[in-house]
Amino acid sequence: MANDVEFENLVAQYYEPLYRFAFSLARDESDACDLTQQTFCIWAAKGHQLRDASKVKTWLFTTLHREFLGIRRKQTRFPQVELEEAAPELPVVSPSAISSHDTAQVLATLARLDEIYQAPVALFYLQDCSYKEIAEILQVPLGTVKSRLARGIGRLQEMIGGETEGPRPEQTRL
Repeated sequence: MANDVEFENLVAQYYEPLYRFAFSLARDESDACDLTQQTFCIWAAKGHQLRDASKVKTWLFTTLHREFLGIRRKQTRFPQVELEEAAPELPVVSPSAISSHDTAQVLATLARLDEIYQAPVALFYLQDCSYKEIAEILQVPLGTVKSRLARGIGRLQEMIGGETEGPRPEQTRL
């Protein structure tokens, strides 16, 4: 119970200055709230390790800054892309190409596809996974998923003699 009171006092004392600092870094209200909350979550998990109680303020501000930098690094490495912006990069599958081949033939052809393309294509078309889910499952960047899907579908179409016109993959599933 004493730890709960100490934590509440810590939050009451430092929430506002931490939030202002987070807002100055992130320049967004919700991001600043998230950074501040994450800082207190880290404190709740690791704060007991701080030996010198006089360094609490420094620890909190340093932790918040490190979290901000980590988020920025991640955003730089893996930028968010709106689906509409990425539409030209997405593979195209013709309904006539799909309907002219039975599922067994497509699956057999998929099994002959290079391993690097098999998983993204299977996850996207057979398991209905999103690009983001595929990236997480395969532990590769989102752009890699998109390029492997595009190349994999292109190669699959070549292998089954398909066409390259028609609706986007989000409209047509194998």
